[in-house]
Amino acid sequence: MHIPLSGRNPQLQEALGIRPHLLLLNKMDLADLTHKQRILECLEQQGFRNVLFTDCLKDENIQKIIPHVTELISNSPRYQRDENVENCIMVIGVPNVGKSSVINSLRRVHLRKGKASMVGGTPGITRAVLTRIQVSERPIMFLLDTPGVLSPQIGCVETGLKLALCGAIKDHLVGEDVIADYLLYTLNQRQQFSYVERYGLDGPSDNVESVLKSIALSLDKTQKIKVLTGTGNVTVKAPNYNAAASEFIHTFRKGLLGKVMLD
Repeated sequence: MHIPLSGRNPQLQEALGIRPHLLLLNKMDLADLTHKQRILECLEQQGFRNVLFTDCLKDENIQKIIPHVTELISNSPRYQRDENVENCIMVIGVPNVGKSSVINSLRRVHLRKGKASMVGGTPGITRAVLTRIQVSERPIMFLLDTPGVLSPQIGCVETGLKLALCGAIKDHLVGEDVIADYLLYTLNQRQQFSYVERYGLDGPSDNVESVLKSIALSLDKTQKIKVLTGTGNVTVKAPNYNAAASEFIHTFRKGLLGKVMLD
């Protein structure tokens, strides 16, 4: 939900064609929704008229999905068949936007049953299209959970950084130091300075190395290294910048550094 515009694969939109479909903007609990109306207007200009903001923490958000999907199917004669007593829906999107979490939440709300899909904070948890997962009894509805699919070509560097910051791209492929640097830039640009108090800084900073050093020292994320001196080797404690960058990124993804909209 940090990336309602950047977080969509344009090839998936082309594949949908005339099929009835609903765009879920999930994880809304993590995003700044100040410009929600502008986002909806932008999406409508791109051809998205059925958009739903959801998060998997509140049942009232999840409860809106099946009625909305049912209405879309019933209003589409090509896909509405009187003899059909059940619907099978495919859940598609880029990695780590909460597809499996939505399915599990639907099962909890409508069937009072537990998880059917594995979830995790990194891309690649869902590796294959699973068998049909029932999520509703009335109407009878099944969902297919699918692996996240990114576009083979990402339009620009900043879009790639947004995807990486939200976990749609594995951290090591971009570099946690690079992602942390972009995160710091983003927070400062939006005047979200909660990281200053959280990590004991004197004030906001544009120097990612200085910020990561403070994070490492405040959380005791250090490593022992040997330093060659004139009198021999000396073992000293040094900040673990990689561990600090990872902490910084994952804290943001949990929503602990404030609600942020990247698009």
